[in-house]
Amino acid sequence: MADRADAAPRTSLPRMPIPPLLESILTATGPSGYESDPARAWRDGCSAFAEVGSDHLGSSFARVKGTAGGPTLAIVGHIDEIGLHVTHIDDEGYLRFGEVGGWDPIVLVGQRVRLMTRNGFVIGVIGRKPIHLLKDDDRKKTPELKDLHIDIGARNGDEARELVRIGDVAVIDADPLELRHDLVVARALDNRVGCYIAAEAARLVAADGGAPGDVIALAVVQEETTFAGAMTSAFGHRPDVAVAVDLTHATDQPGIELGEMTKHTVGSGPVLARGTTLHPKVFELLYEAGEKGEIPFTIESAGRSTSTDADAIHRSRTGIPTGLVSVPSRYMHSPVELVSLGDIDAAARLIAEFAKLLAPGTSFER
Repeated sequence: MADRADAAPRTSLPRMPIPPLLESILTATGPSGYESDPARAWRDGCSAFAEVGSDHLGSSFARVKGTAGGPTLAIVGHIDEIGLHVTHIDDEGYLRFGEVGGWDPIVLVGQRVRLMTRNGFVIGVIGRKPIHLLKDDDRKKTPELKDLHIDIGARNGDEARELVRIGDVAVIDADPLELRHDLVVARALDNRVGCYIAAEAARLVAADGGAPGDVIALAVVQEETTFAGAMTSAFGHRPDVAVAVDLTHATDQPGIELGEMTKHTVGSGPVLARGTTLHPKVFELLYEAGEKGEIPFTIESAGRSTSTDADAIHRSRTGIPTGLVSVPSRYMHSPVELVSLGDIDAAARLIAEFAKLLAPGTSFER
């Protein structure tokens, strides 16, 4: 073996750990309509700096009181995640299933799943016919949901039906993973990231002595299916202005073409959206907050709807001026969604700066 005494010493870059609140809500199970566990973890994390509560749908809030009678700001992330639901249990004990939210079926093949049942979690795997047994034409086809099943190891249908009921829901059984360069991979980053950013922005405001107006962080339910949580929370809390926080598609993965999409890579900071459903004054104030805080950001443009909670919030009551801040993510709607912890931190700081700009008398007239 060669003498390595004169070799350069190995160094390790300092790493940004996954914040405890983010990790606790990422590891909780909560597809649309069944968000109680991550919502409870979110409220627990916010209780140290804010007044917390929830409503009958399951949406949660954390309120930091204002100091000068400025506009009330709602910062809105959705706490649900995509999942599966059991539609049929056959006599051999296999489960057939449908989608809760949108999936690419090819992503599901070979995944482990965690089923929520009345007696606790049941673990299973998603299977399909092995490649050896597929006909040549079938090998070239993308699998459909009807070609897949969940195997929970039951001997027969009777045993399976004792463990699982029709309508039980499931998520992919995958824990968060830290990669190099402060990247994190997990299921449910869409949109537990938005909920974490809402909470962290409110915490930063509280730590700085408050903003001119109340700041309400919201972790709303059912975005992946109905936007119900955003609609009812916007109606109930009556904010003067709102910022939805979600993920957007990063453009630095293979196969992405720029042109219709604006360039925003993982690690380039939060993405501020402009569009017909988004209020121009809110965008300009978010832009100003980024510049004032020396926080890097990029911009994206939406010609119609944004496919986020912003679409529901802006039409509540007589209209709520709404903005959208997103974090670039690779591999959306998969068990390996990927984001930068630095982008998450920057988004929270930018929104906290925005809250401080909302002085009494701020006008959103158009």
